[in-house]
Amino acid sequence: MSKTINLGIEGMTCAACAQRIEKTLNKDPNIFSAVVNLATESGKVAFNPAELTEADIYNKIKKIGYIPVKEKADQEAIAKKEFQLHRARLIVAIILSIPLLLSMLDHLPFSNSMSLGLLMNPWFQMVPATIVQFVIGAPFYVSAYRAVRGGLANMDVLVVLGTSVAYGLSVVNTLRYQFGHLHHPVLYFETSAVLITFVLLGKYLEKRAKNQTTAAITSLIQLQPNEAIVLADGIEKEISIQSIKLGDIVKVVPGQKMPVDGKIIKGTTTVDESLLTGESLPIDKKLNDSVIAGSINQNGAILVEVTRIGQETTLSQIIKIIENAQGDKVPIQRLADKISSIFVPAVIAVSILTFSVWIIVSGDFYMAINGAVSVLVIACPCALGLATPTAIMVGSGASAKHGILFKGGQYLENLEKVETVVFDKTGTLTTGQPEVVSADYPDLSTLSLIVSAEANSEHPLSKAILRYGKQMQLELAAISQFEALPGFGISALINQKAVLIGNRNLMLNAGVDLQFVDDGILSHENQGKTLVFAAINQKHIATFAIQDKIKPESKLAVKRLTELGKKVVMLSGDNLVTARAIAKEIGIGEVVAEVLPGEKAEQIKRLQANQSVAMIGDGVNDAPALVTSDVGIAMGTGSDVAIESADVTLVSGEVTKVVDAVQISKQTMKTIRENLFWALIYNLIGIPIAASGLLAPWLAGAAMAFSSISVVLNSLRLKFIVEKNMSKQNKN
Repeated sequence: MSKTINLGIEGMTCAACAQRIEKTLNKDPNIFSAVVNLATESGKVAFNPAELTEADIYNKIKKIGYIPVKEKADQEAIAKKEFQLHRARLIVAIILSIPLLLSMLDHLPFSNSMSLGLLMNPWFQMVPATIVQFVIGAPFYVSAYRAVRGGLANMDVLVVLGTSVAYGLSVVNTLRYQFGHLHHPVLYFETSAVLITFVLLGKYLEKRAKNQTTAAITSLIQLQPNEAIVLADGIEKEISIQSIKLGDIVKVVPGQKMPVDGKIIKGTTTVDESLLTGESLPIDKKLNDSVIAGSINQNGAILVEVTRIGQETTLSQIIKIIENAQGDKVPIQRLADKISSIFVPAVIAVSILTFSVWIIVSGDFYMAINGAVSVLVIACPCALGLATPTAIMVGSGASAKHGILFKGGQYLENLEKVETVVFDKTGTLTTGQPEVVSADYPDLSTLSLIVSAEANSEHPLSKAILRYGKQMQLELAAISQFEALPGFGISALINQKAVLIGNRNLMLNAGVDLQFVDDGILSHENQGKTLVFAAINQKHIATFAIQDKIKPESKLAVKRLTELGKKVVMLSGDNLVTARAIAKEIGIGEVVAEVLPGEKAEQIKRLQANQSVAMIGDGVNDAPALVTSDVGIAMGTGSDVAIESADVTLVSGEVTKVVDAVQISKQTMKTIRENLFWALIYNLIGIPIAASGLLAPWLAGAAMAFSSISVVLNSLRLKFIVEKNMSKQNKN
């Protein structure tokens, strides 16, 4: 038995903090998995509720110095307060660092012509430097202590070591100046203060940029109105969303957002669902049509019966899916985590080596200190820790805006690797609303028996025959027995007559002779239409040619996937002749036909023998194949079972969204690789420069802050790339 909780975690400063929390939690045998995300400042913990409580998990996190937050509202309030405090600390640090920064002008060539006076006094410099170091910089010391106590070294350890060495040497030289015979003390007060200020500035800009990565969720949350007009006993009353109950009647006037999921019981209108489905065109809505919370009523006033409320609404489910995707840790992040775990100790070792080499080679103590401190502060694992989660956050958010919901960050990574894309036919490549285009039966009484039998079936082909019969206003007969035969058809007993309706295999297995079927209706099979045969008392009596129209965008989707280098396969329960005719029209070269519902998963396994496979489907019978595939993609217009089984949901059910999902996956992974590359290259280049003495410590601090900011900004760039690609495709 397993229970999973999602929680916010405050107080993390870099990737090492996230690793420390994970390491602490995963040590407990009653915790099955703990994943901590630095970018979202959140964690997901799966545990055994019989042995462990949520409070126990919270206490474990508190013991190592971090703040677990249960409610999202509380997390947002704490994060907002922390951001405001951080900004105040930064402002004070800047004010106190300015005079110390001005004192650095003394080292410039034209400084002789300037009188810096009091600014050059060591005791004056010590005052603002001390406040910055130990008051403004106190959180760095607390974080560094917690990290070291837990057996890890994070970014704050590097900051504390670097600034403490610079500050400590300055204090020693100030005392030597006052009580010894040192007439021109070498001071580093400006180095320690300015370095802390730059780190704070970098963190401030990073937090602001990271806030933009959650813009997708923020915009969706804002779609939910706070109040709604409810009709009770003919009286309109405005109440809060939280007070609405299932079955209530809600009035929505033009310009208002739908407060709940429901169905229209009065009125007609057009609705803008673009922020939920990615579809830019308004959708006409009439009696009994469904509406989604957060969509905008554009024209007529309507009455809506509430069918879903609270966390069950489509909007809430979408928000939950995005949050889960952004909180997940993708496989590629393991590389960054592994590097980060050994990075800080390695940097400390390089810093000590730098100091030693400078002392041995030049004997210049101050140059040795400069080099060692510069190495400490320029090397920060933050960029590595942010490289993956920020890109995942932006990628999943951008895709959600266009109606593509990735249920986990790992599926963004997996979809890029997919080599073969398998489409279910009915409801995916076709509209799923088949129609009878030709029928051969002896009389209306026979047709009435067939339609009566089909009335109990949920299969799309059965519904097509039922609609055909209803057009003739047939009177339906009572059914004595009924049995659905998945993959074949149905059997029923009506007025003591055994009725059998289904495909050719069903008839052959039952011993029904089909040799006298009309050639004219048989020819429909070669045109991509499906034949349904009917037999009464083991004798063939009727044949129906049924056509399920191909979605207009199916050809374009297949063409684009082929251009992207993907192999496209169509999976169908239809006979081979019909399936091939439809596949040819769409542009698909490989067809797997006459597949029973229970065999779809086996076909996916067969294809997976030497390639990565994505399966796209919409029906209940597609669920096993969706689960079996490397990436299961469900049409949002399909069955709930298919949507639950899939890894990705296309809200609008438009086939071209599959192409969009693949391209977003590719671009997200490209961005992650760029982030990791630049984070690593930055350190590989920066550390040797710092060790060589060519970089002052305060400049090293500025460079370190810029590295984290650049990674976040590169991830944010992904949002504009996705928008540009989508816009380009829509024009085409």
